[in-house]
Amino acid sequence: MKKQFEIRQWQSRVWITTLILGLTLPFPNAFAEKSKKPILPKSYESKAAPAEITDTDRMFIDLREAAKKNDVFRTQQLSSNLVGYPFDDCVTYFRIKPQLFDSAGAARGDYSADSQVASFLNQYQGTALADRMRNDWLLVLGKRKDWARFDAEYAKFVLDDDMQVKCYSLLSKLSRGENPTKLAMDSRSILLDPGYFGQACQELVPSLVAAGGMSPSEAKAIGRAASERGFDTMSRRLGGEDPIADIVKAAKADPAKAYRDFSQNASRYSKENQAVAWGVIGQFLAKKLDPNADDAYRMQQELGYNELLSTESQEWKVRAGLRAKDWVLVKNAIDGMNPAVRSKDPAWTYWYGRALKAEGQDTKAKESFELIADQYNFYGQLAREELGRSNHAPARTKVSKQEIDAMASRKGFIRGERLYAMNLRFEGNREWNWELRNMTDKQLLAAAEYAKRINLYDRVVNTADRTKQEHDFSLRYPTPYKEELSPIARQIDLNLAWAYGLIRQESRFIMNAASSVGASGLMQVMPNTAKYVAKKIGMTNYTNDKLSDTNTNLTLGSNYLNMVLVDLDGSWVLASAAYNAGPSRSKAWREKLSGPTEGAIFAETIPLTETRVYVKNVLSNASYYSSVMNGQTQSLKQRLGVITPKAATQSELP
Repeated sequence: MKKQFEIRQWQSRVWITTLILGLTLPFPNAFAEKSKKPILPKSYESKAAPAEITDTDRMFIDLREAAKKNDVFRTQQLSSNLVGYPFDDCVTYFRIKPQLFDSAGAARGDYSADSQVASFLNQYQGTALADRMRNDWLLVLGKRKDWARFDAEYAKFVLDDDMQVKCYSLLSKLSRGENPTKLAMDSRSILLDPGYFGQACQELVPSLVAAGGMSPSEAKAIGRAASERGFDTMSRRLGGEDPIADIVKAAKADPAKAYRDFSQNASRYSKENQAVAWGVIGQFLAKKLDPNADDAYRMQQELGYNELLSTESQEWKVRAGLRAKDWVLVKNAIDGMNPAVRSKDPAWTYWYGRALKAEGQDTKAKESFELIADQYNFYGQLAREELGRSNHAPARTKVSKQEIDAMASRKGFIRGERLYAMNLRFEGNREWNWELRNMTDKQLLAAAEYAKRINLYDRVVNTADRTKQEHDFSLRYPTPYKEELSPIARQIDLNLAWAYGLIRQESRFIMNAASSVGASGLMQVMPNTAKYVAKKIGMTNYTNDKLSDTNTNLTLGSNYLNMVLVDLDGSWVLASAAYNAGPSRSKAWREKLSGPTEGAIFAETIPLTETRVYVKNVLSNASYYSSVMNGQTQSLKQRLGVITPKAATQSELP
């Protein structure tokens, strides 16, 4: 549904909301959700507390909120009244954690809580919460530069999913005299997203330069990536003053003007600075869908210095080439990518194969497609089609009732279920995901079946999504609420597989999901949109408090989805984008096409990250739902279709 788009300045130790399946983050871990939701997540909470919550539970929830704010006084006060509460480890954790961080979330670095932390780690060793505490403790030890204790604790950190901790680990190795050149190489594979850098990574880069492991140009490149994202103070800490800082600023503000101005003034700069400036200008032109992006990037390519481009500039270089149908640039851009950037997203493997195919190198193209053909994602599906294979759901592996029953006694699931009942989804997900560690595929399927038994459909999806060799796509792509949704879809002739693909992406079937921008329910309907649709379809006496009703939410969401489909000429790509970002954006993006464009290229070049990821996942989901529900497997390429440019017209749809 149409949402606000805002840039969030993420800190490296932010707990990634595990409801939003995540994201193609720089450092996914075995327990983080897979990337099925937008890279810029929304915060979901229940609209109303479950009826069974007691006064003591409410006090516990208040304690959790106080701990999130690092309010030492309040957490001490509340925890003293929760002696004997079933989640005693959580109570203790929430009491200790604010003593480690200040109100801004920065590690305090003092020694007052050392004994409490040590006692906690000893008492609850091997648990999810102990690993969380160890993560916090490592940030404190790193700030102190207490490298001996840091190294000892880091060796026990199971998740190892915090970028600041990784940077502190490299600083520790540097302090021990390890080869700075090797450490700089290691840093290049992690310093991809400045939104997660924090204090540690800002210390690491200049330290590597001082030790001779990293060149000043490389440091400036990392700093420039921060500046591109609006972190100007961080940028200077990382790389010092950037000779093209003004060009970065100009490109962000008005890339078309920056392109014209730099075309006149480029000769004033060194070859290196010309190259990186064209890369920055190309990035921001590409995000505006300006055809000059291809020209800017070609000039950068001629000058070289690909390794000094930010992750964003590297990725948008490929997209600029795709938009221009410049397969030479596409291939060169992917060849010049940082290996860590290239490997984190199957998109680049697929498009590299397509570029090879465009050059007539069919054998090498097939080799590229084979690398991702076993992946059940958008690009894995497209790769299989390039290889002439079917996208049928794989054979179903069944589990016995006894295997499912065994999951009911798992401590993490018992704790998780109770935390979900209190609407503490983050804590519930942590317990649930920790329990999944080291499970076999059949155990994962049994756990997913157990989640289905207790109506935790987001856990059904997340758990079944983890299998490697044995699968059950009826669990990956479940169809709850079918009795309610099917007649609604049938009445308006809405493709049911597409509707389910969208719901799976929007809410993971959490009935009372509510986003931070006001969307709610299974189909994440915005209040103003709901009122509009209700009026259009003649739903009398509608008020927004009825959005929490399952049938009402499905009726309004399905009708709106059908409305945007009609408004956008039957294109599932454009309509999916419109449902997420609004019809006006979809129309504006289509208008800027230079000619008929295949749907996969249109989807990959959507300027908004959230919408780009969203559209690909919704349509990938829809293909598998079609296979699961009726055994039909429509080509994903056919589903994506071809998008033809058309002048944008005003739409009355919200």
